[in-house]
Amino acid sequence: MNNDTIKGNWNELKGKVRQAWGRLTDDEVAETKGNWEELSGKIQKTYGYTKDQAQEEVDKFKATHKLS
Repeated sequence: MNNDTIKGNWNELKGKVRQAWGRLTDDEVAETKGNWEELSGKIQKTYGYTKDQAQEEVDKFKATHKLS
């Protein structure tokens, strides 16, 4: 799934993102608009992860949901 497709399906994916990272607010998730780097940054800030930890979490999520 490419970035255009992800952004097109972002409303559907937002719920899955919120399930995975429940401490993120709806607004924080919406602000990312499907940008994985931005999501990683918000996870890093909210959960106190290192940049690598947050990126690993996003990569796992993408692999689980067959996203690229």
